[in-house]
Amino acid sequence: MPAFENDAMGYDTFPSQSDVGESGSQAAALARIFDEQRARSRSAAPAPWALRSDRLRRLRRLILEQRGALAQAISGDFGHRSRHETELLEINPLLDGIAHSLRHGQDWMRMQRRRPGPKFWPGAARLLPQPLGVVGVIVPWNYPLLLSLGPAQCALTAGNTVLIKVSDLSPRFGALLSRLLEQAFDTHELRLFNGDADFSRHFCRLPFDHLLFTGSPAVGRQVMRAASDNLTPVTLELGGKSPAIVDADADLEAAARRIVIGKTFNAGQTCVAPDYALVPRGRLDAFIGGARRAVERFYPALARGGDYTSIISAHHFSRLQRLVDDAVARGACAWPLSKAPHDAVRRLFPPIALSGLAPEAAALHEEIFGPVLPVLEVGDLDEAIAWINARPRPLALYLFARRQATIDRVLAHTVSGGVTVNDTFLHAGVDSLPFGGIGESGMGAYHGEEGFHTFSHAKPVFLRGRIGLLPWLYPPFGARAERLLRMPRHE
Repeated sequence: MPAFENDAMGYDTFPSQSDVGESGSQAAALARIFDEQRARSRSAAPAPWALRSDRLRRLRRLILEQRGALAQAISGDFGHRSRHETELLEINPLLDGIAHSLRHGQDWMRMQRRRPGPKFWPGAARLLPQPLGVVGVIVPWNYPLLLSLGPAQCALTAGNTVLIKVSDLSPRFGALLSRLLEQAFDTHELRLFNGDADFSRHFCRLPFDHLLFTGSPAVGRQVMRAASDNLTPVTLELGGKSPAIVDADADLEAAARRIVIGKTFNAGQTCVAPDYALVPRGRLDAFIGGARRAVERFYPALARGGDYTSIISAHHFSRLQRLVDDAVARGACAWPLSKAPHDAVRRLFPPIALSGLAPEAAALHEEIFGPVLPVLEVGDLDEAIAWINARPRPLALYLFARRQATIDRVLAHTVSGGVTVNDTFLHAGVDSLPFGGIGESGMGAYHGEEGFHTFSHAKPVFLRGRIGLLPWLYPPFGARAERLLRMPRHE
């Protein structure tokens, strides 16, 4: 099996955990805790709602009590990230998701009635949601709190136990959250591990009952191959190049402002960030002007960092600079959206737009995952749709338009993981909507009720009545069986 790729270069040493000291190695500790959780899940009755809701409340209490420390640890791993940005993009969505599960989880657990059909009268058909068992969650570095405890709370709502593996680029956060979870949860309920790419291999090879991975498509393929040895079902939350279409009748200033905020939150290090923009031909200068005004408005102290997040590592900083340099070398025009200088020491990468890109430019093929925005001019809506449909299906699509006919046309003629109309990001924060990709951008979904079902097995149950027609179908077959087999089908 090929080695797992690191999403970036970074830390060479990892904080120790109490479990590692007891068993001698992270891999041994992981195996021991997995075996304990698996044994519990196989021998104990499904957790009642009282226990599931208690786990969710403990998780919520941990977040509320430690929100400042968690934001500080995340900022330390990035080099700099505003506490308010962590509150807005991680802590608040996580608390909202837990509240949604507490409000609806008991209803999701209920056995569902299904119609069995006239041949099975007077029997009854039911669907019984049951926990899968032990769920594994593999977490990227860009939103380490939301993407670890978000899937975990869905799995806990469904009655599972959970093991979490965080990125080696989040060592401060990982060490803190590991310690906090050890204080709030028993080993057989929830545990978190730090580790490098080799440890990720050990993690993925365990026979989880479900494995959720968030990260790049390249690593997602490796995770899926590793999980296939145990026939472990997987949910892959990947990424890709999410487009933003600006229609000819759109409010261009508002569209530029909202695309900028989607591109600059977390310095663009977001799977659902708009990767590139498609704007009407002849409107490029106006769009760039609007984008510059938006950056100045949102980040007046960008040169000092302020509310603007650092790039996670020197490797990623260099990768972004390479994308810009490659595009310019091939004839593209670079449009700085801020007067702040690039600072490799602090990994401060101010937002920049690119226009006139050559078809071979790497920025048109690689997921950018940073504050670099290719802007492509298109003649009309059909050209924009054709451009999107000629490429892998994106995780998100953003459309800025006034006319309902335009909105309907784009929704009908494109396929993406999710859509927000006249803004960015927002569909991913609605707890009553599933979140997930399609094709190259992922498989499966979670959040809210869909998260509960992702981590549950809907077990079909048939309850036979004391009487009924079924004995007519026992041999030796006769006229009654013939009549039953020819019964009319009812819608």
